[in-house]
Amino acid sequence: MTSTTSTYLAISQNLSRYQAMTAGEPAVKTATAYYEANIGSVTSVQDLIGNYRLLSYALNAFGLGDQVNNTGLVTKVLEGGVSNPKSLANTLANPQWKAFAAAFDFTDSGAASPSSANSVQTTTGDYVEQQLESDQGNQDVGVQLALYFQRVAPTVTSEEGILADPNLLQVAATIMGISPSAAGDLQPQTLSELMPLSDLQNPAKLQQLTERFTAMYDYTYGPGSGASTSLTVESGNSSSQPSGAASVLASIISSNGSALGSAFNDFTGATQPTFSTALMSSMSRLTLGG
Repeated sequence: MTSTTSTYLAISQNLSRYQAMTAGEPAVKTATAYYEANIGSVTSVQDLIGNYRLLSYALNAFGLGDQVNNTGLVTKVLEGGVSNPKSLANTLANPQWKAFAAAFDFTDSGAASPSSANSVQTTTGDYVEQQLESDQGNQDVGVQLALYFQRVAPTVTSEEGILADPNLLQVAATIMGISPSAAGDLQPQTLSELMPLSDLQNPAKLQQLTERFTAMYDYTYGPGSGASTSLTVESGNSSSQPSGAASVLASIISSNGSALGSAFNDFTGATQPTFSTALMSSMSRLTLGG
């Protein structure tokens, strides 16, 4: 059975090929062609709001596709822009709104207008990436979360940004061995200590964190635990026996010291998965990958 870890690694190590395959999907290809052919005629917020296909494409590129019918909110976000710290885009919890408002600024964008070649290329690339992640989520939501974390985590500028993003929070909680129901209790100081923002800016450390997430996800939910259409995992199947991925993780752990190996043995012997303070602390120092 294919694990979250093996699928994620296959995609991340051949990302451009997977992106090209996604871009070539008929529905994606048609949507992109329409966007490229028509975004040049959009010169105002109302022009964009009035074209459902363009608006849907633009919102999906920023992970906001479920807001396509919430035109009142979208209008206020775009009209407020991002230059004013108190604008709606700057105050909404989801940082993607700010990114969306900056990309579709029809007033102050100048050469970076939504219809410029660079802007169109960025938006279509983001749309393809979002679709790739969504496609993977239909098979294994853990892969979708891993790809999302790899792409979005480096853009986060504060611990609060992680706490405000349910998907980044899910990854962080899984890495730390915290159940989804308790993830909301994470504090900025805890995140700062166990997953420093500087690590998210470091490609090598970011890769290690992502691999750690997939390994823990495989252990918690089991390899190939089932498809999900929701990006944020709310529940999963637990097992009293270590999965194949956990066995791999166990061998890595045991090479990092007897104390960590003991903590892991205590964990895997539990009837229900639980994480001791010792294990969480040890996991935070664990190095995975090359």
